[in-house]
Amino acid sequence: MKWYLKVVRDNYANFNGRARRKEYWMFILFHMIFTYGGLIVLGLIAAALDSPFILFIVHIYLFAVLIPTIAVAVRRMHDVGKSGWYMLIPIYSLILAITEGEKGTNQYGPDPKSADNEEINTIGTKEIE
Repeated sequence: MKWYLKVVRDNYANFNGRARRKEYWMFILFHMIFTYGGLIVLGLIAAALDSPFILFIVHIYLFAVLIPTIAVAVRRMHDVGKSGWYMLIPIYSLILAITEGEKGTNQYGPDPKSADNEEINTIGTKEIE
């Protein structure tokens, strides 16, 4: 959940930099859980109330997270050293999304897995005083 919040809250429209595989796939996982869970729950409510307009709430959610979804996909393409436009090629973008990112700094920024990048490596950990 922390990776989902990192994408939505901290990098809402950030198309620069790189996103590691874990950040991308955890965002996609929770995005699908919220989408399909919302469809199921709201579908049951809509059927019980005989009001299909309740399902419009899922569309509002999908519209709200459209920009962060595109942004994290662009940053994922950057991690493998490709332009963000590569996400428009269906099968190839999936292959790139599951490919390990380039080691070290590339033209899009520093390696998000490197030991020097403390912000990403310490996400969700508590500092011991």
